[in-house]
Amino acid sequence: MLKLYFRLAVVLFLVTSCSSSKKAKFDDYVFKTRTEEVKYQTAYDKALKLWNIPYTEEDVKTSFGTAHVIIAGPKNGKDLVLLHGMDASSTMWYPNIKTLAKNHRIYAIDFIMEPNKSNLTTKPLSSDNIVVFYNEVFSYYKLKKFDIIGASRGGWIATLLATQKSNSIDKIVLLSPAQTFKFLDKPRKTSSALLLKLFPSEKKFSKTLSTFSTHPENISVIYKRQFYLANKYAKSNSSMLKMMPFSDKELESIQNPVLILIGDKDVINSEESLDRAKKHLVNCKTKTVKDAGHFLTIDQPKVVNDAIINFLD
Repeated sequence: MLKLYFRLAVVLFLVTSCSSSKKAKFDDYVFKTRTEEVKYQTAYDKALKLWNIPYTEEDVKTSFGTAHVIIAGPKNGKDLVLLHGMDASSTMWYPNIKTLAKNHRIYAIDFIMEPNKSNLTTKPLSSDNIVVFYNEVFSYYKLKKFDIIGASRGGWIATLLATQKSNSIDKIVLLSPAQTFKFLDKPRKTSSALLLKLFPSEKKFSKTLSTFSTHPENISVIYKRQFYLANKYAKSNSSMLKMMPFSDKELESIQNPVLILIGDKDVINSEESLDRAKKHLVNCKTKTVKDAGHFLTIDQPKVVNDAIINFLD
């Protein structure tokens, strides 16, 4: 029943969004106009300053377009890749980055099929393409034996990458990974995010944040503006249809040390997700963060930061 509800909600979104255009274009995944792009990227730049640590930005050419990568932390630190949540962009790590970058060399990669600073120039990516895209970025930076943190959709991507043997990922942290161990836990609540795509407004956006966060008041108004514009302009989420939970066999193929964190009030995952992870991941630790929703990095940043660093160290 949950699976059916989710599929119907996604199909409704796809049908409605596609009806506005007779001809699909690659840039339908991001911005319709240059004005939208400039407005969003201005908000992105302001939000990135919330990192409040030294960083550099680079664009890496791939087979699918350019990947925007934000680099921070000591050059001699262990490499740590950050994969953000859906439409959140790499700026989302602002409550965590100072802790994460203290002893790690950070590579925060913007997902190429969302509004951010990466730029898709081909047709939408399949799951196999996503693996190639990230591996090209890893190869560019010569990343070997690196750790990876993925939040929400980024967690699904991190898991996808871990099922492949064509990279050298070491430790993995999954922060409420979406569609990874099971379908959405509370689809009636999460469907509000889909409706926001159809009828964007800042009032509805605030209500949606309350669904995903136990402490939406903690979200910076600067970041909130960027995240709202991403949700307003994004046409990227048809790719959710490709995010199927991983099979028992796929999960069992992952030998890496894995830490999974979910909030106790998460609408995406539940203890059922953790039970399946513990059953099929051979080297897995789990933790439920109290008084936290899906946005646990914002709801309880210190608890999350401490848990991550203790695991990675």
